[in-house]
Amino acid sequence: MTAIAAGVCVIAAVLLSGIEARANDLIVRYDQSQLIRLPRRATEVIIGNPSIADVAIQGGNLIVVTGKTFGVTNIIALDAQRNVIQDQRVIVERDDRRTVVLYKGGERESYTCTPSCSPTITIGDDTKYFETISKHAQRKSGISMGSSDGGTRSGEQ
Repeated sequence: MTAIAAGVCVIAAVLLSGIEARANDLIVRYDQSQLIRLPRRATEVIIGNPSIADVAIQGGNLIVVTGKTFGVTNIIALDAQRNVIQDQRVIVERDDRRTVVLYKGGERESYTCTPSCSPTITIGDDTKYFETISKHAQRKSGISMGSSDGGTRSGEQ
């Protein structure tokens, strides 16, 4: 029985070890961006799963990759003749060095601490907390874009 329990523990450890990054993987932090400089001009960039990361071509041979949610995807850069310039795996992960997670019973709230802690929107947080912080972030974005109503239309709150 002890050998079976040990075997189960080893299998569980392997399964729970997560995704191992390879040397050529691009590690992007959630809600942050990384740059990829290509050896030649790209005319098209394909993202495997656009819900995990977003890409934008800047100046032809520079790609900006932004982490949108946790996970693994890939990006493929093509030239004008549709030849592959680069095919690279992208891993989006949390920046744990500056994040504090607060548990209140079964509810989770996330904060970014740089050095003072402020609420942040993170996948997996309590729904009510997530919605509240999302509304505040949208209102702030609306204000910073010059909207006099803080990003809401008349009658919306």
